Amino acid sequence: MLMCMACEKPLMTGNQEEEETEGNLMIKVFEIEKTPFGSLTRATEEASAVCKHLNYAVYSTSGERLKQVNQTTGTSGFGTASFQLDEGKYRVVVVGHSSNGNPTMTDPTCIKFTNAQTFTDTFLYSDEVTVGEDQVELNVSLNRIVSMCRFVLTDDIPKEIKKMRFYYTGGSGAFDATTSLGCVNSKQDVKIDITNGDQKQFDLYTFLHDEEGVIHLAVSALDASGNELYAREFDVPMEQNHITWLSGAFFSGVSTTTVTGVTVNTTWEGEQHLTF
Repeated sequence: MLMCMACEKPLMTGNQEEEETEGNLMIKVFEIEKTPFGSLTRATEEASAVCKHLNYAVYSTSGERLKQVNQTTGTSGFGTASFQLDEGKYRVVVVGHSSNGNPTMTDPTCIKFTNAQTFTDTFLYSDEVTVGEDQVELNVSLNRIVSMCRFVLTDDIPKEIKKMRFYYTGGSGAFDATTSLGCVNSKQDVKIDITNGDQKQFDLYTFLHDEEGVIHLAVSALDASGNELYAREFDVPMEQNHITWLSGAFFSGVSTTTVTGVTVNTTWEGEQHLTF
């Protein structure tokens, strides 16, 4: 578990202030709840073992972002942030992820990642806190808020295929930190280079608008020039904090598959396996 560590001044974005080393609000990422996808048992992990980035933000009760600190694993003080605040009530949000950049956190009800940043396993802490005369120390636990579709190829990849594209709708690339649910209708677009030809498993993440939902997934295989040589479409049932496996012979199957009538297991207690 990640305990108390020395603080530093991480890189800030926009016009946000740097972290105060001796503030009256101290936030420590105590643990991140994680389900190892291999064993499917509940577990907790240190932040650095699960995510590359931690983003801390403090908001007023009206939703105005007052301060933000962004941290990257490997830096001193990763997992601890300090803020100097006036006495009063605030909302504290901590996001853990491994995207290629920091999400837009101007509005706590719409924290956004982009296609360029990619979408990854994402964890959240969000709650209100009251700051008084004495220092407040929060030991926070982050919980997973994404759903994942694990797409698996069971046939051989033709040698001319150099990239896989996954374009999906029905989910969200942004979430509301007050509800842990998706808040926009996104067109998520992920392209993965498979030049070496040995990658057959692809993990696709989204924030559902409710605890359960369906994404429409268009999968295409591209050559070195970006030409589409193979394409399939799927309707995939999803559940928050749950993996849906979708596997089959992509290059030798029919052009379109719709998956319906699927029962999803209880959160954290199983995986849904679908074939096409």
